[in-house]
Amino acid sequence: MPDKPIYEDDSDDYRPLPCTLMRGGTSRGPFFLASDLPADVARRDRVLLAVVGSPDKRQIDGLGGAHPLTSKVGIVSRSATPGVDLDFLFAQLQPGSDKVDTTPNCGNMLAAVLPFAIERGLVQASDDSTTARILTLNTGMQCDVTVQTPGGRMRYAGDTRIDGVPGSASPVKINFLDTAGSVCPALLPTGHTLDRVSYATPDGATREVDATLIDNGMPMVLVRAADFGISGRESAAELNADAALKARLEALRLAVGPAMGLGDVGSKNYPKMCLVSAPTAGGTVSTRCFIPHVCHDAIGVLAAVTVATACVLEGSVTEGLARAGSGAQRTISLEHPTGEFSVELELDAHDPQKVASAALLRTARPIMRGEVLVPASLLNENSQ
Repeated sequence: MPDKPIYEDDSDDYRPLPCTLMRGGTSRGPFFLASDLPADVARRDRVLLAVVGSPDKRQIDGLGGAHPLTSKVGIVSRSATPGVDLDFLFAQLQPGSDKVDTTPNCGNMLAAVLPFAIERGLVQASDDSTTARILTLNTGMQCDVTVQTPGGRMRYAGDTRIDGVPGSASPVKINFLDTAGSVCPALLPTGHTLDRVSYATPDGATREVDATLIDNGMPMVLVRAADFGISGRESAAELNADAALKARLEALRLAVGPAMGLGDVGSKNYPKMCLVSAPTAGGTVSTRCFIPHVCHDAIGVLAAVTVATACVLEGSVTEGLARAGSGAQRTISLEHPTGEFSVELELDAHDPQKVASAALLRTARPIMRGEVLVPASLLNENSQ
């Protein structure tokens, strides 16, 4: 056996960066301490692209998994904000793109932040359970996250199951404190729960469709599946193979960007698109979400919070489809291609058209701990 690593820290070609590959909910990606990455944003982004292997559709030269859900990065540090324990910066990368988007949030990757922070010594675990307040730097959103820490150690094994992830694990409880208008100017950026939107299709025709434009943690465009000629029960693979449907959704997405206060969204990863239909398995509503060009096998955490919110708003596009129940406390069950996602909503006591808080369960675990090798040239101060 060799008595030294097969690579040297001072290699002229590659430099190692401490890294933990984490699964958070139904997403996955490398996590870093902010202090281990370049402070300069342009240099940092070049490093992240090299880490995941973008732009390349297979991401063969990096840690990415050739899919948007496995082309994500988490960057964590102790927070200097009073009352906040951790700062979290989420970065969305794409297999075929050289862009690094730190504008939107990701609730799935958020589930891995506290476990990572405990593993790396940023947070001292309490006995039994540990709660930390986390600030998502992308949008300024805060949330309280609770994990199981019996004996002061992270517990990953447990009985909690989430659709889209095999097996079971210890629960990660996320309580969102203020998600309305995370990227858009307001929860309903047009001021309406329902808009009649005109858009030009790729064949040059002009169409109109009813849509709910909403942002309660994630900018979303909700439309009825039937208005696009589908049932809403199709598999993700079937929808991903429907080039005409995806072209129509993208045309609509581009058309509503300015109305949502997002400007030209052609190169942005938001708003996400969601086709809604009546539930078929006892849930509140059925969903097929695009993120934004690939149909999600499940549904993102903050997309789920946003769709659930639309289900309790009078006059939204889900009206007549969703079985949202009544009362100030509601459990909204969102059906998706691989199962179901439940969101606990508490409505404002003085205004039932406002959601006071949203809570849900995820799971997370480390997949690999170690170092990722990146080209040394990317870490040089004078690299361009």
